[in-house]
Amino acid sequence: MPDLSPVSQHPKRQPVLFLPHGGGPCFFMDWPDTWDTMAAYLRDIPHTLPQKPDAILVISGHWETRVPTVTSGTQLPLIYDYYGFPPHTYHLKYDVPGSPELAETVQHLLKDAGIPAEADAERGLDHGVFIPFMLAFEKADIPVVELSLQQDMDPALHLRIGQALAPLRDQNILIVGTGMTYHNLRHFMAANPQSDDASHQFDTWLADAVTQPATLRNQALIQWEDAPSARICHPREEHLLPLMVVAGAAGTDGGVRTYSDTVMGKSLSGFTFGG
Repeated sequence: MPDLSPVSQHPKRQPVLFLPHGGGPCFFMDWPDTWDTMAAYLRDIPHTLPQKPDAILVISGHWETRVPTVTSGTQLPLIYDYYGFPPHTYHLKYDVPGSPELAETVQHLLKDAGIPAEADAERGLDHGVFIPFMLAFEKADIPVVELSLQQDMDPALHLRIGQALAPLRDQNILIVGTGMTYHNLRHFMAANPQSDDASHQFDTWLADAVTQPATLRNQALIQWEDAPSARICHPREEHLLPLMVVAGAAGTDGGVRTYSDTVMGKSLSGFTFGG
């Protein structure tokens, strides 16, 4: 198993982040003003970190497996898993290296916590990773490993996964979840006062939950379906679950809302823990 002792030249532990990844390749289209605030937030991410990470472990809302699985290839092809967008968006490039060493460490940490884990040397990065990372880590010079969500959608399990991975933060590994705090695509593009109000209700609840002490925060996230308008905002929760992993990896560190915006009438947020 790789050495997990603290690295002396990196005395500050990395925070953990939950980042909004936008809609499809939204930042690379002619979509005036709509995504500008989110894009600026993503571009500023490196300036909020204590130092440049040695690698990034990312959990996206766009990869689900039976057991936790990590990308273990040295090169990571892009998966253009969005549909109906302009042709140029299927030629975007993000030539970032992978990290088989980090992939191995992730598997060991999960197995030591009693959570089965596997590796996939062929899979690349979905758009929930490369689209926001093209802004947040545009030089593509930090190795990336992606970790899948679990098909059972169990929020408590995803918190446990994050808790098992928390030691990575002391190894100068940045843990990032990408998703959206509102993800009802049927309502997103439509002017709908009811769904707009629902997004505000849920987003307000979520921001309050995230900023609670860790024990209360985690319990609230496990019971997220009880929140106001929860299922209106998330008919399926795959875009919310990366937040559970991030919250687990935060340990007792507090969470703060570092991004808040309204996009096409819907309230959206991003969060940092331990920053």
